[in-house]
Amino acid sequence: MEIVIAAVVGLLVGGIGIFLFKKIQDDAKKKSAKVEAERIINRAKSESTKIDKDSKNRAKDFEARARKNVEAEIQKQKSQLKNKESQLERKLKETDDQLKQKLDENDRYIQNLKSREEKIAIAEHRAEDAEKKIEQNLQDLKQKLESVAGMSTEAAKRELVEALEGDAKIAAAKKVLEIEQEAEREADRRAKQVLSVAVSRLASEYTSERTVSVMALTGEEMKGKIIGREGRNIRTLEALCGVDLIVDDTPEAVVISGFDPVRRELAKRTLEKLMEDGRVHPARIEEVVEKQKAELNKNLREEGEKACVELGIPNMHAEIQRAIGSLKYRATHTQNLLNHSMEVAYLAGIMAAEIGANVKIARRAGLLHDIGKAIDHTVEGNHAIVGADFAKKFGEVEMVCHAIRAHHNDEPPSSVIAHIVQAANLISKSRQGARRPGMDNFINRLQDLESIGNSFDGVLRTFAVQAGKEVRVIVEASKVTDDQSIMLSRDVARKIEREMPHLGQVRVAVVRETRSVEMAR
Repeated sequence: MEIVIAAVVGLLVGGIGIFLFKKIQDDAKKKSAKVEAERIINRAKSESTKIDKDSKNRAKDFEARARKNVEAEIQKQKSQLKNKESQLERKLKETDDQLKQKLDENDRYIQNLKSREEKIAIAEHRAEDAEKKIEQNLQDLKQKLESVAGMSTEAAKRELVEALEGDAKIAAAKKVLEIEQEAEREADRRAKQVLSVAVSRLASEYTSERTVSVMALTGEEMKGKIIGREGRNIRTLEALCGVDLIVDDTPEAVVISGFDPVRRELAKRTLEKLMEDGRVHPARIEEVVEKQKAELNKNLREEGEKACVELGIPNMHAEIQRAIGSLKYRATHTQNLLNHSMEVAYLAGIMAAEIGANVKIARRAGLLHDIGKAIDHTVEGNHAIVGADFAKKFGEVEMVCHAIRAHHNDEPPSSVIAHIVQAANLISKSRQGARRPGMDNFINRLQDLESIGNSFDGVLRTFAVQAGKEVRVIVEASKVTDDQSIMLSRDVARKIEREMPHLGQVRVAVVRETRSVEMAR
């Protein structure tokens, strides 16, 4: 029991001791915490005071810097404003100087005008004085003439009229005679015109066949290539070949119109080559035209050589053979000239053999009798005379040249060969169905139209197209300006009206083109 009590008392004493120890410990901690809190509070107060002081100092510094920046900006604005004011003053001064200069110029101009007006007034006054003096001198001269002639002005006029009246009657009589002769010529010309119109109406179908060629196209797309952008390809073809191309009327075909069959053949070959190649542009067209022209000339020489071989005619000059070959593409009254010339040569040879004349010379003269029709129209003269001169130029003997000149009686025939060629020509063209009249006059009219165009300066080439209803004149761009081309078209039209009034309405087109070409390598 005592042990228990002692244990309980020990526990109580221990618990009280522990309680007291913890209380003392807690009081120490509280005191320490209180001291620490006071220390923290004091330090916070110190820092707060320092921060407040720093804030005030920074605020003062910021205010000072802001005031300084504002003052600098104000100073800068004042400086800019001052510069602008100075620039404005300088511009105002320049404007005043210019205005003053203009006013001075106007004053000088007005002064010059006044000076000119004074000079004009003086000149007018002098002119009036001179006119009065001239009138006075004329009056004095008239009086002197009347006193010298012993008659008045009216009497002199009557005498002059009487003297001129006889001459006027004689001149009037001559004029009447000229008018009568002109009326007779005009009546004859009008009669021929009426006949030619009637023949043309009957022969229009054959004329169309002889002046137009129709060429089939590989497809409708070729029409666009032939025409080209803004028509430049077709214009180049027409200008280089001297024909008129119609690509819209006939489906999948192009119509080549032109009175010269050699040009139509050149245009046809050129189109065939272009369709085969597929490239169609002005530079390519020029290249193909030149190549085909050379090839066509070669073919013409071959045709002429072939004709000479068939007739047994040796030693013919190459240029003459070429001219003979070109007869293949020409016709007179719808009769092919090459066939006609070979027919005349055969007939002349047969007749020469019958009468014992030189057969080879007769055939030679017969083959060459119409060679003048193959010569370009720029050579003036009758085709017989032109042909004889051409043959003589390339070494033909005088007997042959004389037969050429005499086959249409342009020169009286004076040899057996000339009579034989003349007879053979009449037989060939007069046989049944050989010719149809009207074509010669038609071709001659077209050649005359081209000759009129070529007679002007600056003209390169002239082409008559549309059956003579249009004349296309190609001019040199370096010699003829745009304004001069307008005057040239008028001059050509007026000359056609004067020299060929029976043609009716003819359209004159002057073509002037400037082209620059450079090779890219």
